[in-house]
Amino acid sequence: MSALDMFTLSACGLPFALFATGSLRLWRRSRRKYASIIFRLAVGSAGFVALALTLTPPLHERAEVLFSVHMITHGVLMAAAAPLLILSRPGPLMLWALPGLLRRLLGSWTVQISASGPWRALSRPLAASFAHGAAIWVWHMPAFFVGALHSEGLHWLQHASFFFTALLFWWVIFGFRHLRSDAGASIACLFVTALHTGLLGALLTFSVRLWYPAAPGTAEWGLTAIEDQQLAGVIMWIPVGLIYALAALALAAQWISTSPLPKDLGNAAR
Repeated sequence: MSALDMFTLSACGLPFALFATGSLRLWRRSRRKYASIIFRLAVGSAGFVALALTLTPPLHERAEVLFSVHMITHGVLMAAAAPLLILSRPGPLMLWALPGLLRRLLGSWTVQISASGPWRALSRPLAASFAHGAAIWVWHMPAFFVGALHSEGLHWLQHASFFFTALLFWWVIFGFRHLRSDAGASIACLFVTALHTGLLGALLTFSVRLWYPAAPGTAEWGLTAIEDQQLAGVIMWIPVGLIYALAALALAAQWISTSPLPKDLGNAAR
């Protein structure tokens, strides 16, 4: 394992250690032993595992020789690791792993940042969706994608762009920042994201020409370059797009079930 792989594992392992330590510490201190803490620990652990798998061997090595595997890593970062981590709400749990003074200082700083105007503007459904969508489309433009293939720094910047815009997107969509009145906008943004990621996947799948240089491992895996591109397109089109669509349906169902009935319908139901 290279020094870069070790650094990547450490970068994933340190937040996970804080998350796990804080979760267990809070669980021990809670009188009722909240099951929700254990649930969040399980979901967050799955998210950290998914993140580590995409950034370390063997998946990361395969992604360098097959475009389709490269697309799998993108999909896992954006549509698996990011939403799992956001669902676990790791921030407060990670703070519980820190000494009391540092915990209070970081908590106060976080509140100040979240109340600032620029952050409030960025953490709205439309803004977060635009940032996430822009990262997806820009990095799949041939010039930028090829640049990332030839530069390790750009390659990691590409991963970071996908992951951190996805974190922002899912955090806003799951309602940890915006007002309840934004629920409809969140659902719409999820459907739009499902549509445009599906469109990108369909364009890759049905294109009759290569968008990028042939990956070096296609012949070894019994694929032609165009078949590798088509497989990558199918991955982006169906599994990734389906996750966004299912999340939109789940959010819509929750919104409908928790919305108060109109006064006339409520009287009729009684």
